[in-house]
Amino acid sequence: MSVTITSVKTDLQLHQILELQKINLPRSLSVAEIKKEGFVTVDHSFDILQQMNTPYPHIIAIDNDAVIGYALVMLSSIKDEIEILKPMFEKINTLSYNNAPLSSCKYFVIGQVCVAKAYRGQGVFYKMYDQMKSIMRQDFNLIITEVSAHNTRSLKAHARQGFINILSFKAPDGHPWEILLWDLTN
Repeated sequence: MSVTITSVKTDLQLHQILELQKINLPRSLSVAEIKKEGFVTVDHSFDILQQMNTPYPHIIAIDNDAVIGYALVMLSSIKDEIEILKPMFEKINTLSYNNAPLSSCKYFVIGQVCVAKAYRGQGVFYKMYDQMKSIMRQDFNLIITEVSAHNTRSLKAHARQGFINILSFKAPDGHPWEILLWDLTN
């Protein structure tokens, strides 16, 4: 396996992200897989994924021209486009970090991160985040993401990457979420 970490450059890569996303949504997984392997929550449309890819492209992991992992960049300007993420953006605007309101900080959100099952446990997740940090720290100080409290694999991986929990909350539908933050200045 020869995995390369890069950024999205083509519509084909965006379509491959969507394919990988679909097989990792809860409706495509057994209960045992969800518990052991984790899952993704948002089912993006191609148009939204393409819109999110500008001006900062998504980070992807590629093996033989196939997308085997992705970390989606989401600016707060898209906050009203994805219904399930609206509560997260509402919560972010009420939070502070280092005595400063997050609304006044230079941050972006991870719209989703996923690694194909065959590539998990090989550091792809961390390499994508490291690449993202090296690119995005020029314009941003913080990365924020939201992870389902039921997705223990993702919560553990984010903690190992350096994310800290800044809020646990329940969405209007009762689902428990964790809002995580990674300080890029450290």
